[in-house]
Amino acid sequence: MSVEKPVFAIITCSDTRGPECDTAGDSLESLIEEQGWACRTHMIVKDDRAGIAAAIKRCTDDLKVDIVLTCGGSGLSPRDNTPEATRDVCEREVPGIAEAMRYHSLQITPYAMLSRAICMQRGNSIVINLPGSEKAARENWDGIVAALPHAVKMMAGGGH
Repeated sequence: MSVEKPVFAIITCSDTRGPECDTAGDSLESLIEEQGWACRTHMIVKDDRAGIAAAIKRCTDDLKVDIVLTCGGSGLSPRDNTPEATRDVCEREVPGIAEAMRYHSLQITPYAMLSRAICMQRGNSIVINLPGSEKAARENWDGIVAALPHAVKMMAGGGH
């Protein structure tokens, strides 16, 4: 875990997206790189609660990333179950991050209030649910990016 340069994983949660059309995940990877940070893995998993939970555990426990960005599966569709999968494997809620994403997005679209995205901590990693559309994922990122290095520092035991 690097306090100065957070290490990320991206998990795109979708029944319909593959590597050739994961524009939201690709965009997030570019945004991470623009900050000078690293993305250790970028994977695509089906909208399957157990599969998403397993991918989160792999990223946090095996790959030891600081921040897992899930992309997709946080809306109102019957197959959207990323928040539930996140709750299945995480210990502590970090509601301010999800609140900040919704607040920021509500300045752009009233549809932001339909997001069920959450943010939780698993060990020394944060899991953040982002929307599946590229535009919305970028907007949500813009609302939280400034706080992410401090969050990683705090999880590592750093002071305020």
